Amino acid sequence: MIKPFEILLRIYWEDTDAGGVVYYANYLKFMERCRTDWLRALGIDQLQLRAERRLQFAVVNVTVDFLRPAILNDEILVTAELERLSGATIVFKQTIMREGVQLIDASVRVACLDSGTLKARPIPKDLFMEWRNGQ
Repeated sequence: MIKPFEILLRIYWEDTDAGGVVYYANYLKFMERCRTDWLRALGIDQLQLRAERRLQFAVVNVTVDFLRPAILNDEILVTAELERLSGATIVFKQTIMREGVQLIDASVRVACLDSGTLKARPIPKDLFMEWRNGQ
């Protein structure tokens, strides 16, 4: 079993509502940061992909179960695990944890797009191999 990629984040005032509880949409930002850092850790530069290969990624579907809230000053662990990669899509299983307690359970589907037309296109095989080796 391959360990999911993970990052630690701290909850700041800017992440919360007036009650000090993380605003629900900010969990999506935390998960985006984790997926982006995962690509970076694999040596995949998204700006270079766009400039040299006219390729970019866009989230097309998110399913989130909000199990427990994060609050101001919490340190959270955000994970991303490649669940499925096929054709033009990648599905990630993502979680957010605080001290071993799961706060968020999510599935995020990302499409590979032509950056000029914004139409779906197959994920290049060499990227698939880089991701497989990184998993």
